[in-house]
Amino acid sequence: MAVTFARGFRAGTAACGIKAFTTGAGAIPTGQRDDLCVVHSSYPCDTGGVFTTNKIKSASVVIDQLHLQHNRVQALVINSGNANACTGAQGFRDALVMAKLAADRLDLDPDQVLVSSTGVIGRYLPMDAVKAGIVSASGALSADHGIDAAKAIMTTDTRPKTAKKEIELGGRTVRIGGMCKGSGMIHPNMATMLAYITTDAEVEPGLMARLVKPVADRSFNQVTVDGDSSTNDTFLILANGAAGNAPIVSGTAEAEALEAAILDIARELAQAIARDGEGATKMIAVRVQGAESDDEARTAARAVASSSLVKTAVHGGDPNWGRIVCALGYSGAELALDKLHLSVGGLVVFERGAGVDVDLSAVRRAFEQPEIEIVATLGLADGQAEAWGCDLSEEYVRINAEYTT
Repeated sequence: MAVTFARGFRAGTAACGIKAFTTGAGAIPTGQRDDLCVVHSSYPCDTGGVFTTNKIKSASVVIDQLHLQHNRVQALVINSGNANACTGAQGFRDALVMAKLAADRLDLDPDQVLVSSTGVIGRYLPMDAVKAGIVSASGALSADHGIDAAKAIMTTDTRPKTAKKEIELGGRTVRIGGMCKGSGMIHPNMATMLAYITTDAEVEPGLMARLVKPVADRSFNQVTVDGDSSTNDTFLILANGAAGNAPIVSGTAEAEALEAAILDIARELAQAIARDGEGATKMIAVRVQGAESDDEARTAARAVASSSLVKTAVHGGDPNWGRIVCALGYSGAELALDKLHLSVGGLVVFERGAGVDVDLSAVRRAFEQPEIEIVATLGLADGQAEAWGCDLSEEYVRINAEYTT
């Protein structure tokens, strides 16, 4: 049930044909897939969000940042096929209309609704279709529609991305669920990826805002497909208190347990994005340990995962571990070559400042696996982190050469 797994959350979807309107593709095909969803909570949510740091932001990102200041969110409206970015004053009016229309249908105030858009940049939303979709989706809310919502937010994704888990907190079972979309233009710098995690935990006001960036830094900010940071990147965590537990307070063991569970969901979703990168045939998992700090480890891991040369070597099954060492060197993380230890698929390829005598055909076979693990031990301190990416294929070029046509 994904984003509706937590108690009190429901979703509804609609097929608006937004991409057909956006790209001029002609008549909306019969059986057009859902491309808009509404997610509603029965109770106001403590909400935290992080967004793209791209200086070009979609209208929805700007509106959401304003609405979050009131911290009483109770609904989301999300469309795919059109990013509503670089659309001037009209784009802001359209985003506000989306929030107001959903609010009217759900008996809320507009600032209780957050809006997200994803898809083609620079095209106006087909608002007649969007308005009809919001009305339809708002009238079809159900806890059973979580997977439908995950499908509705997809663009070039090949599969919906969801996760869920339960934990015990204060003698109560707390549920956490999530969904995300992302396949291309993926190099989040939150601070086109959208991610939403919901929980029925009762928390003190402001807790989700304090948790959201540390969670993003260890999950979504460590996934990369193509090095492009979208204008629309959004990650939201919503807690509605429907579990009935005593409020979770920052700095307690319960808060740490909740953060760990949310992080598990976020990491699972981030890895799903890497596996489903546009044109991807393999996932790359990079683990850096022994760095001077966790931040430095994140920097080094992300450099390797985002390297075009590493990604193409993986795609071709080329056992060129030198590209990995090179990426570590330019990452900006502190590095001592004589202390570096590097393995690919469990095979040691570099240590004590030089390559080792390794069977390159075995390394090639490791690069040919559907998931490739690269482990770099820097030998400097205790910092550690992971990053996830995918190979770079001819199919990626084809998809993005034809994206609007």
